[in-house]
Amino acid sequence: MYINITDSEAGNNKESSKQLVHYLEKENRLIDRHEPERWFNGTSNGILPHEVGSRLDDNIAKLGRDDAKFFLINISPSQKEIAWLKSQYGEAGGKDMLKAFAVGIMDEYAKNFNRPGIKSNSDLLWFGKLENHRYFNHKDDEVKNGFRKRGDIKPGEQMHIQVIVSRKDITNKIKLSPMNKSRGSNEEHSKKVGQFNRSAFKESGERLFDEQFKFQRDLKDTYRYANAQKKGTLGQRIAIGAERYDQYHGQQPGKRIFGLEKSQQTTSLLDKGHYPNSSNLLENIPDRLQTLLEPGNKGDIAPLLPKKKDKKRKGLNL
Repeated sequence: MYINITDSEAGNNKESSKQLVHYLEKENRLIDRHEPERWFNGTSNGILPHEVGSRLDDNIAKLGRDDAKFFLINISPSQKEIAWLKSQYGEAGGKDMLKAFAVGIMDEYAKNFNRPGIKSNSDLLWFGKLENHRYFNHKDDEVKNGFRKRGDIKPGEQMHIQVIVSRKDITNKIKLSPMNKSRGSNEEHSKKVGQFNRSAFKESGERLFDEQFKFQRDLKDTYRYANAQKKGTLGQRIAIGAERYDQYHGQQPGKRIFGLEKSQQTTSLLDKGHYPNSSNLLENIPDRLQTLLEPGNKGDIAPLLPKKKDKKRKGLNL
């Protein structure tokens, strides 16, 4: 599940939303449909584009010229997730379920602000648009190499939802910005200035999908796993690697790593350089990590290992 928040996919989010609304109508223009995909929110499934733009542009009280007026949320299920929805609910039912899921995502979006009066999607001004396809653009290698033309439909399951959400709440009184990461010096100050944990929001989307549709997600396909590989400490990467080993072999969490139970204490000790039964972890990690994954998956341990720096030889190379 890929969930991303941006300023705008097309147009400036400090100005009118109508340019973005027009852009997101592209599929209705490009593909001949008996019934075009209409905009939706938590209460309606047949909202017209001009109403979307007008309501968003009218909900900007006390916002300055250089203030963001709206944000774009991209909700993109993986091909496995889309295939699961269609297998359970059919083509049309899968679309309806994805829209219902988007309503739940906006509930999570609202709760993530931890602001009084902002509890669910009904406290927000937002509109969603389901898109069935994605299209090649000038940045894609297939277009650069002449194999595809700009605007061609990409293969595979590409169904996703774009949501435009107003910077102001439904009452046009409270400012809400998902770009504000402030936690404040204390809880009361934090509530006053607003806060938003984007990592927690992304994880909540996966959890909601799995619970709502009984989807069995491999640990390797989670945001938590990807985030640990990209930004995690050595201890965190080792711990989540062991967790994946447990999942792969159907074992309960709690497997010991280098003589320690998996926990925050484990990763903390590893990151601080305290390695039980080993005088030099850097020398022993490769052999020990071989036990974390199946032999056919040895490539997966590469992100867990510390990178060795090449020693530069002094003098002339003869």
